[in-house]
Amino acid sequence: MLPVSRILLPVAFSDRCRGAAQYAEVLARHFHAELTMLHVTVPPHPPYGGVGGTAPALAAGLLAERRADDKERLDAFLWEELRALGVHRVSLEGDPAPLIVQYARENKMDMIVMPTHGYGPFREFLLGSVTAKVLHDAQCPVWTGPHLETAPLRDAIAFKTVLCGIGAEHWQQSILSWAAGFAAEFGAQLVVYHAALSSPLTAKLTDHYFDPVYRAQVADEARARIEGMLRVVPAQAEIRIDMRGDVPAALGEAAANCRAGLVVIGRGMAHVGGRLKTGGVYAIIRESPCPVVSV
Repeated sequence: MLPVSRILLPVAFSDRCRGAAQYAEVLARHFHAELTMLHVTVPPHPPYGGVGGTAPALAAGLLAERRADDKERLDAFLWEELRALGVHRVSLEGDPAPLIVQYARENKMDMIVMPTHGYGPFREFLLGSVTAKVLHDAQCPVWTGPHLETAPLRDAIAFKTVLCGIGAEHWQQSILSWAAGFAAEFGAQLVVYHAALSSPLTAKLTDHYFDPVYRAQVADEARARIEGMLRVVPAQAEIRIDMRGDVPAALGEAAANCRAGLVVIGRGMAHVGGRLKTGGVYAIIRESPCPVVSV
């Protein structure tokens, strides 16, 4: 059984957070997991936080007012919708991203569920600095996506297909294991996606200079390695080998074609065919038509 017993839901009281909460509720109910809703109150910035004169006193007053208002909003946020779950509500004060990561680590959270800010070519527009930092620093899987504000109602959320984007390296066994475990939990089909060519330049060179025999050999070797990983898991899966270099777009297209309810990838990766950088993760999240779990 996939070990998901504690789920952390950071909230900022937005529609995106409401959408993320719908997924968090479905997950909490399925796994009988404890759901914690966390809000971080941000202290006022200068000039109110400055030194000297009446600034410190004014800042303290503003912070106390903001803290009380946030606590009231947190207690009321989705109270009726989540009442049956007995959600644990926590208020903290400070810089949101490191506090979310610290709370998740100290309280042994198995997953963080939080939305992005929508579409955009840069991580601050796509994810917001808080989500980007959490993705970079969190030790547990992070569930996110730009479509969470339009999440279907709880009873309409389904995971019929899980798409797992991996490289063939052995260190990615844990990513495949997590995806296979999730698929098994929901009775979903598992599809494993691998980009055999790691960059657009490589893909273009291969199109022009390498014959079909070479391309077939590369694909066959990748498929054999993934089949070996699946025997270790063990799991049954459809394997898709992609010879294109634009991994985020191709992975998003694959997710749309197989109507995936979830995409599972590894964090710290630049392309699915090898060791990724976090920028590639942001691009994959941006292109995905469904939520993405970064393991």
